[in-house]
Amino acid sequence: REQEGGGGRCGAAGRRWGRVPLRRRAAGARAEGVGGAVAAPRRSEDSKDGAGGGALGRPLGPTPSQSRFQVDLVAEGAGRPAEELRKASGEGSAAGKGSEEAKGRFRVNFVDPSAGDESPGEPGGGSSEGGNVSFQNGGDTVMSEGSLHSGGHHHHYYYDTHTNTYYLRTFGHNTMDAVPRIDYYRHTAADLGEKLIRPSLAELHDELDKEPFEDGYANGDEGTPAGEATASYTPDSKGVVKFGWIKGVLVRCMLNIWGVMLFIRLSWIVGQAGIGLSVVVIGMATVVTTITGLSTSAIATNGFVRGGGAYYLISRSLGPEFGGAIGLIFAFANAVAVAMYVVGFAETVVELLKENGALMVDEMNDIRIIGAITVVILLGISVAGMEWESKAQIVLLVILILAIGDFVIGTFIPLDSKKPKGFFGYKAEIFMENFGPDFRHEETFFSVFAIFFPAATGILAGANISGDLADPQSAIPKGTLLAILITTLVYVGIAVSVGSCVVRDATGNVNDTIVTELMNCTAAACKLNYDFSSCQTECPYGLMNNFQVMSMVSGFAPLISAGIFSATLSSALASLVSAPKIFQALCKDNIYPGFQMFAKGYGKNNEPLRGYLLTFLIALGFILIAELNVIAPIISNFFLASYALINFSVFHASLAKSPGWRPAFKYYNMWISLLGAILCCIVMFVINWWAALLTYVIVLGLYIYVTYKKPDVNWGSSTQALTYLNALQHSIRLSGVEDHVKNFRPQCLIMTGVPSARPALLHLVHAFTKNVGLMICGHVHMGPRRQAMKELSADLAKYQRWLIKNKMKAFYAPVHAEDLRDGGQYLMQAAGLGRMRPNTLVVGFKKNWRQSDMRDVETYINLFHDAFDIQYGVVVIRLKEGLDISHLQGQEELLSSQEKSPCTKDVIVKLDYSKKSETDTSIAFAPSSKAPVYSKSQSSPLNLTDQRLLDASTQFQKKQGKSNIDVWWLFDDGGLTLLIPYLLTTKKKWKDCRIRVFIGGKINRIDHDRRAMATLLSKFRIDFSDIMVLGDINTKPKKENIAAFEEMIEPFRLHEDDKEQEVADKMKEDEPWRITDNELELYKTKTYRQIRLNELLQEHSSTANIIVMSLPVARKGAVSSALYMAWLEALSKDLPPILLVRGNHQSVLTFYS
Repeated sequence: REQEGGGGRCGAAGRRWGRVPLRRRAAGARAEGVGGAVAAPRRSEDSKDGAGGGALGRPLGPTPSQSRFQVDLVAEGAGRPAEELRKASGEGSAAGKGSEEAKGRFRVNFVDPSAGDESPGEPGGGSSEGGNVSFQNGGDTVMSEGSLHSGGHHHHYYYDTHTNTYYLRTFGHNTMDAVPRIDYYRHTAADLGEKLIRPSLAELHDELDKEPFEDGYANGDEGTPAGEATASYTPDSKGVVKFGWIKGVLVRCMLNIWGVMLFIRLSWIVGQAGIGLSVVVIGMATVVTTITGLSTSAIATNGFVRGGGAYYLISRSLGPEFGGAIGLIFAFANAVAVAMYVVGFAETVVELLKENGALMVDEMNDIRIIGAITVVILLGISVAGMEWESKAQIVLLVILILAIGDFVIGTFIPLDSKKPKGFFGYKAEIFMENFGPDFRHEETFFSVFAIFFPAATGILAGANISGDLADPQSAIPKGTLLAILITTLVYVGIAVSVGSCVVRDATGNVNDTIVTELMNCTAAACKLNYDFSSCQTECPYGLMNNFQVMSMVSGFAPLISAGIFSATLSSALASLVSAPKIFQALCKDNIYPGFQMFAKGYGKNNEPLRGYLLTFLIALGFILIAELNVIAPIISNFFLASYALINFSVFHASLAKSPGWRPAFKYYNMWISLLGAILCCIVMFVINWWAALLTYVIVLGLYIYVTYKKPDVNWGSSTQALTYLNALQHSIRLSGVEDHVKNFRPQCLIMTGVPSARPALLHLVHAFTKNVGLMICGHVHMGPRRQAMKELSADLAKYQRWLIKNKMKAFYAPVHAEDLRDGGQYLMQAAGLGRMRPNTLVVGFKKNWRQSDMRDVETYINLFHDAFDIQYGVVVIRLKEGLDISHLQGQEELLSSQEKSPCTKDVIVKLDYSKKSETDTSIAFAPSSKAPVYSKSQSSPLNLTDQRLLDASTQFQKKQGKSNIDVWWLFDDGGLTLLIPYLLTTKKKWKDCRIRVFIGGKINRIDHDRRAMATLLSKFRIDFSDIMVLGDINTKPKKENIAAFEEMIEPFRLHEDDKEQEVADKMKEDEPWRITDNELELYKTKTYRQIRLNELLQEHSSTANIIVMSLPVARKGAVSSALYMAWLEALSKDLPPILLVRGNHQSVLTFYS
């Protein structure tokens, strides 16, 4: 039975395609397909998109032309009359309309009137962007009425408004797969809409009948009633102020760039540098700001920009180190800039007071009083909210533009009264005279440039309030670049016009007119009948001497004063708003934990009131100092440092070739950005060299601090991308180089299991691989595959983090395998990359082998054989206390890491060793101590064995002192047995240890052998303190030791001579590890040698810190596992820590250069 609902509209783009009525077919509609799984295609006037059905094979997605879906209504079960169906779906659509219309979207609901009960429905996740397309269901087709509720793995969504259950589904037929949609890509914290979770691969791909998802929710987070869901995610859009590009960026940038310079200093710059060089100065400043503007645009359009302006842009692209450093000094620079602009304003007011003789106290204190009052008023405007602040900005802009207009009009009205002051209107003579430079008072081109450059800054004013822009991605590029263009044209225009109208020097004296022609007067003023030569150096008027030229020229002088007020106050206001916003963003990221309190925002706009207060106090402090000439260059340098880093960010991101770097703004170039960064650094020195050095020191200091603190953030910065790219390129370059014996490094694959379980193994190997070779911690998970796969991914991140936290330069490599041997083979064959592959297998000694299932011993010994087959060296490490401390790390931790120790017989947790793979999800082989696994808390006292084990596990973390490393180099394996102890002695903790070398020899040639060995070692340039030649290796061991050995192997012998041939053969087949009498006889001398060596070791090396000895090799297939294990046991028992080493018999040492 099939009902169809037409035209559910997808409002992702927020477009309204008109309201589409919900069409229902009569109950008598012809049913199509099987079991309602196939949708009937239908064309109608309001829906050009046929509903795609399973049988038609047309999966339906948003077509390019129309962004909407046709969603089908599937009604299962046939018990209900058509009336009720119609009523139910009508009710649904009405409720949908009522609640969603306001948000410009429409929801199509699926009705399931099958059972009459209110069965829990499944979520579409009402996103604020509409489209409500969802999935959530068990199988891929609707099998039957019950199938939708099978397995309990879907969300429970309760609609409060009506009693029916709604299935929101993507296509006409029932599928869990979700179509592409923006809500799956959101951050959870996004305030624009709900974060939906797409069905995981496991939900789509895992077998259904095995086990339901643990939490009963397919998406892993619990369903909420729909009303709540929509309410909690839709932001309260009333009251939140967001600006467009003109109000938010263009106005701000223009106000910030046009500062006091425009009215007070520009005319003086023209006087000093001349029109030509003034234009060059303005052009140079513009080049720097334009490149930075392009770079800002590129970063701002590479993804969603939150609040924090320059800090946000730099930190998200270069990482927290540079971001944190710049964020702090940029916020501080803005705070001090408030003081600078306010003092500029106060100075102008005091000038006016002085002219009218109305000073309050004296000049200096008047500036302080007026400045303090002004900054309090500005604080009030800012705290009142962004809306007020932006209204104030617009008023100020209007005044500024009127003032500029006033000046332009004034240039065309030359009055006779102004001529003595040097203003003659546009004259070619004046233009020619003022075109070239005339530097006085030790000014130079660069000093003039340094004075002008701060007037070009302020281009980040719009970007700094990026959080308050409606669409920062389009607003920042448009507003910033247009502002740079307009302000530059105005600067150039005013420079040229003031240079063409006003002479450099004028007396202001009406009587200096020329009656007769003077022969020696060549100045432009002479041609205009004025002679100002009387005061050639110190005239009171003219471009060089009078800062108020603009107001003199203008048509209405008070307007220029108003313009100066407007320019200073608007810049002060912009800085006062920028500083707290940047500081708040910085504190939110918690890069400097001490500033956490400033992260709190208040009100609908999340205003940083605490930040405003802090900025106010800093500004007030600097206003009271009132020494601007010292502060100004530092501020300029702080701004320039952030410009330099923004440019560098773009270069760096392009260089790193990260796939995530794809700005919507295309008009940038990585090399031009690099040039911009270099220019910014040069300009810093031009402006003020000591301030530049100070800025570098501060940025570097903060950078080092943040790097040292390592804040726990991951923003996918270009630094990470470049690190990856470098590693990749170097790895590939390395692969093209043949190995050379001089560059041999032990690259170890250590079978640690959980890395934290065997610290002694880890630290000892780390001691000789750190900064020398590769170290990979292998971990074989066994047991049910599904369980192991879940663990693998969780463990990978967890234990890699653990290694980094414990300063281990190692990689963690987990695999899942049927048994240990398979896992070991996988790791040995596949671990590593290119030339960075392991060449040495390191394992712990299996201390409890006699109590274990012998199949485990067989597996363990076969690992050695496999390693030798793959041309690996093998190192076996034995501590007499044991290595595995996982049972001491608290029972809770034990269970969480699923690491049940294969312990000895007296274990309380029963482990059935024959069914190893079921009980142990992850075993690695190294000794586990003979201690029961009680549920201990950390505080309970440990028994003696455990205490010793714990002490032993940390022994390699301490400094080793002046002791011996004894090297028993009995067999030549290529030199690995000698290289490892040498590498140990190069490390700080081991550097006081001395190497003693023991070798086998004949009693009659001891001296000769010793000399030969000494020569070899000196050729290898390996320092040693002593060489001992053992002539008595082949002596027969003591009787009691032989007896002990025989007693040890007794349980593992086959005794085939006492049994019938068939029984013996069968037994050997079933238990291949058993020791045959024949084998025992054959290898008797080798057995005796191991026992004898242990006696010698006890005699000579019992006090050594560590012993490194050649590992005996057993022939594959000839020596049974039990016998080989017994040899290793006999050789290494009751000794200090011992490494049994066997290289792969290729040279790892050379004496050739």
